[in-house]
Amino acid sequence: MIFKKNYVFMVVGSVLALFLFLTAQVKSAPDEGMWTFDNPPVKQLQERYGFTPTQQWLDNIRLASVRFMDGGSGSFVSPNGLVLTNHHVAMGQLQKLSTAENNYVADGFLAATLEDEIKSPDLEVNILVSMEDVTKEVMKAVKPGMSDADALKARRTTIAEIEKKSQKKTGLRSDVVGLYRGGEYWLYRYKKYTDVRLVMAPERQAAYFGGDFDNFTYPRYDLDFAFFRVYENDKPLKTDNYLKWNSDGAVEDELVFVAGHPGSTNRLYTYSQVEFQRDFRYPQLLDYVEKYLNTLYNYSSKGPEQERRALGRIFGLENAKKAFTGEYNGLLDDALMAKSKKDEEDFRKLIASNPDWQNEFGDAWDAIEKLMTLNKERARAQFYRGVRGSQLAGNAMTLVRYVTEIKKPDADRLPGFHDSQLDELKFRLLSPAPIYADMEEVVFADGLKMSLDALGPDDEFLKIILKGRAPEDVARDLIQGTQMADVEFRKALMEGGETKVLESEDPLIVLARELDPLSREDEKWFRENIESKLTPASEKIAQARFAAYGKTTYPDATFTLRLSYGTVSGYPMNGTKAPYKTTLYGVYDRSLSFDQEGDFALPQRFWDRIDQLDLATPVNFVCTADIIGGNSGSPVVNRKGEIVGLIFDGNIESLPGRFVYDEAKNRAVSVHTAYIMEAMDKLYDADKLVAEILER
Repeated sequence: MIFKKNYVFMVVGSVLALFLFLTAQVKSAPDEGMWTFDNPPVKQLQERYGFTPTQQWLDNIRLASVRFMDGGSGSFVSPNGLVLTNHHVAMGQLQKLSTAENNYVADGFLAATLEDEIKSPDLEVNILVSMEDVTKEVMKAVKPGMSDADALKARRTTIAEIEKKSQKKTGLRSDVVGLYRGGEYWLYRYKKYTDVRLVMAPERQAAYFGGDFDNFTYPRYDLDFAFFRVYENDKPLKTDNYLKWNSDGAVEDELVFVAGHPGSTNRLYTYSQVEFQRDFRYPQLLDYVEKYLNTLYNYSSKGPEQERRALGRIFGLENAKKAFTGEYNGLLDDALMAKSKKDEEDFRKLIASNPDWQNEFGDAWDAIEKLMTLNKERARAQFYRGVRGSQLAGNAMTLVRYVTEIKKPDADRLPGFHDSQLDELKFRLLSPAPIYADMEEVVFADGLKMSLDALGPDDEFLKIILKGRAPEDVARDLIQGTQMADVEFRKALMEGGETKVLESEDPLIVLARELDPLSREDEKWFRENIESKLTPASEKIAQARFAAYGKTTYPDATFTLRLSYGTVSGYPMNGTKAPYKTTLYGVYDRSLSFDQEGDFALPQRFWDRIDQLDLATPVNFVCTADIIGGNSGSPVVNRKGEIVGLIFDGNIESLPGRFVYDEAKNRAVSVHTAYIMEAMDKLYDADKLVAEILER
C-alpha cells in the first residue's frame, strides 16, 4: 500500500539500469513527474502522445479531486458528493467507527439509505479551489543584512500574514506551500469539509487480499476501494465537478492520468542530504519501526479485541517498514549514489561556468553539506526526546503549547498555532474517536524504553519524565491517572486557557508542562542552527536550477494536488513479464493455491456467488504514472476525463522512487473500475450506489 505513506523488502539489482532512463537532474524523463496544476506537462503530452489537455479538462479534474487530511486522496464520482478512495485510506475512520460488536474493517459496511450513512469522527477533506504565486511577497520579507534567524522569522511572519488575510477574505482554508525546495511559494486555497460520512467498504479480506505478503508487489488482486459522502449543511454536497464512471476501465497501452496528493519526495536533495538519509535517517527509522511493531504484536496477541485495536497501527507500520526498507536499499546501491553524485557535479560545473551564477549560487552545496554534518550531532537525541506512540500524551503536549502560543500575536507563534491553522488543530484535538487506555499504556512504556536505550538515564528528557522510575511504572501511573481520554475534559482545558492548564493536576498535563521548555529549547536549536541556514541555501539551488533550465521540471511532492501521466503497460519481471492486468480468474487461483488460508482467504460471498461473476473481469492493472505515498485513492482517468481506475499501490521496483524514477520498471498499481462495478453489482448488492454512479 502506498499511502501514507509505506513499503517492502527489495533487492535493487543494478540501479545503473534505472538511471539510464533518466536525463540530467533537472530534465524530466518520459512519463516522469508529479506536476502542479499551474504548470501541467503540456509540452510533454503534446510531443509524446499528441494530447493537449484543455483548461476545462484540467479544472474539472482539479475540482473533482479530494485530499483526505488523515492521509490519502480521492475523487467525486457523482453530483451528490460521493467520494471514491481506497479501503486502506478509509481504514483509520473505519476503525474509529468500529466497536467490538461492529467491526467495519473486517466485515465491511454498506449504507442502504442516506440515513444509514455514518459520520466520520474526525475526517477533513479538501478541494483545491485556487492557486496564487506569492513567491515575491515571501522573498521580499528578507531584508539585506538580516541574520539567518531573523530572515527565517521574517519569512514565517509573512507566510502567516498571507494565510490569515486569505482565510479572512475568502473563508477558505489557506496554506502557503513551498515548492522546488524553496524556489517558489504558492498560496493554495481549499474548500474544506468536515461532515464526511461512510457509505460503503468491502471486507478487509477482499480489499487487502494477499495481506502483507503481496503488499508492494504485482501481479495483484485487491478490491481496495471505499466510498464516503461529503455533506454540507447536513445535506449531500451538490457538485458540478465529478468524474464520469467508465465501467470498461483502462486498456493496454492507453494514455492515463493520475490526480492525487503525493506525500513527499526527495529528488531535489543535494548529494549530502541523500547521504544523511542513507547513513543516519533510514537506519534510525527502521530500528524504531521494528521495535514499535514488536510492541504492538505483543499487545495484539492478548486477545481478539486487542488485535482489533492494534490493527490500524500495525498495518501502517508494516507498510512503512516495507517502504523505508525499499528506499534504503536503493540508497545502498553504489550505482545509484554514484549517479546522484555525478548529476550534482555536472550541475555545479554548469553553474560555475557562469561567473554571475557562481557568485550568487555557488556556495549553497557546501553550506548544506556542513549543515548535514552538524545535524547528525543532535538529530538522534531530538528523535528520541518525545512521547512517541501515546495519543493522550501527545494531546497533552499540544494543549499546553496551545494555551501559551494563543496569547502571542499571530506572527510570533510557532508553526501549527497560527490563526489560519487553529480550526484544524481544534478539530483534531477534540475528536470523539475512541482512545484505548490499555494500548496507550503499553506503547507509552515501550516508547520510553526505546528512549532510555538510545539516550541513557542521564538525558534531561528522561530525567524529567522518569525521575528514576521504571518506564512501565511511569506509563501506568500517567495513563491510568489521566482524564485526557475525555473530550469534554480536553475542551474545558482549551477553553479555560493558560490559567486552567497551569492549575490542572492531571498527570499528563503536569508532565507536558515540565517537558515543554526542553522541547522548545530543542526546536529553537534546530531552527537557529539548521533550518534558518538550510532554507536560504536550498532557495539558492532552486534559483540556480531556474536560471540554468527555466521551469521545465516539477517540484518535489508536498502532499498537494499533482497530475501524473503514463501508459497502461506491463513490464519485465523476474526473467518473465508482468501483465498489464490481472483478472478474477487469478483471484480464485491465488486463493486456491494457498488453500484459502490466512491472507489468501476470500470472503464467503466470493464462493457463494462465483457462478454469477464474469471471471474474465479485469481486477488490477499497472501504468507508468509517477506516484508515491499519498497517492493512494487517486483516480486514474483517461483522455476524456473519465475514471478508469483507482490507485492503491506501487510495485517493488518503484520503491526508490522517492529519489529517482525509472520508467522501465516503476509501475503504479490500480483497482480496475470494471472490478469495482462487478463487485458492487454482483457481490455486495449495492444497487442504489451503482445506479448513482452510473447516473441511471
